Amino acid sequence: MKYYIIAGEASGDLHGSNLIKALKLKDPDAQIRCWGGDLMEAAGGTLVKHYKEMAFMGFIEVIMNLGAIFANIKFCKNDIAAFNPDIIIFIDYSGFNLRIAEWAKQQGFSTNYYISPQIWASREGRIQKIKKNIDAMYVILPFEKDFYEKKHDFHVHFVGHPLIDAIENRGEINEKSFREANKLDNGKPIIALLPGSRKQEVKKMLMTMLSVTDDFPDYYFVIAGAPSLDNEFYAPFLKNTNVGFVSNKTYALLSVSHAALVTSGTATLETALFKVPQVVCYKANWISYQIAKRIITLEYISLVNLIMDKEIVRELIQDDLTTKNLKNELAKILEGSSREDQLKAYDQLEQKLGGRGASGKVAKLIIENA
Repeated sequence: MKYYIIAGEASGDLHGSNLIKALKLKDPDAQIRCWGGDLMEAAGGTLVKHYKEMAFMGFIEVIMNLGAIFANIKFCKNDIAAFNPDIIIFIDYSGFNLRIAEWAKQQGFSTNYYISPQIWASREGRIQKIKKNIDAMYVILPFEKDFYEKKHDFHVHFVGHPLIDAIENRGEINEKSFREANKLDNGKPIIALLPGSRKQEVKKMLMTMLSVTDDFPDYYFVIAGAPSLDNEFYAPFLKNTNVGFVSNKTYALLSVSHAALVTSGTATLETALFKVPQVVCYKANWISYQIAKRIITLEYISLVNLIMDKEIVRELIQDDLTTKNLKNELAKILEGSSREDQLKAYDQLEQKLGGRGASGKVAKLIIENA
């Protein structure tokens, strides 16, 4: 069969690549055309558009790039029509994907959504578009099944979280070799800094994260560079001798880290699954934040706290993200009861996520329902 997959971010590229591998195992003759990144291309998809060309963050940034966004939408529709796939698979990236889904449904294409839009967080009214335009939905968070089925009478498949597979399938990391290879071999315990993957958020987050480094001289801070950004972008942030850098090696870095400061997003869950105590950070453009806080109804912003439905990791949001607060919260998770409490909660979190095999389950269901 012919599959057309659309992912618009680094996390979607990761999960899309594992889905492509699973589809090819179950359908050896699969032809796969995709929007995504290097991982999806390496897995065997024909890459049409890289997510680096699509990474616009926040309300203001989206408005400033409307021309490029509408051009991408037009190009995508034309490319789908030319390829004429048997199945279209949308991965997260809801603003773009729901527009394409509406058009695709009108054209008679089979529409499948993997990693659903987070309408439980904001703009819940989008459920009407989903019910109208999506043939099958595959969700990865345990509370999403009840949200869709009990609250909105829309059947979905809970397949478990693909991060479990992605993390368990990683190669073993020798800490000494990793430190030496990346010039991190000063022997101090590592505190990982995960500032995000888009330029706008990294600029906002990193300076505050780095402002606490002098208060913890016995630890070594290492920035996790995103694959979507060039190494040169990080150069201005590497002037402190107690700060290191690795690019596109976040999982390896987390596997050798003692603690982490993490920008809210998928990385909070990844950090938890690596059993690394963390402080969650978030600061947006002021106007974007004012708009967001009026439409987002959640009590928490990190996936860890949302899944557990209580505060497991401390969240420092917008004005609360200060050097003083970050210093205090980081100190709590370096040793003592707060650190142990987080680690115990991480074990419970993993059990809630449904075990291994998400990509294989999704591929099986997609092919069976085709």
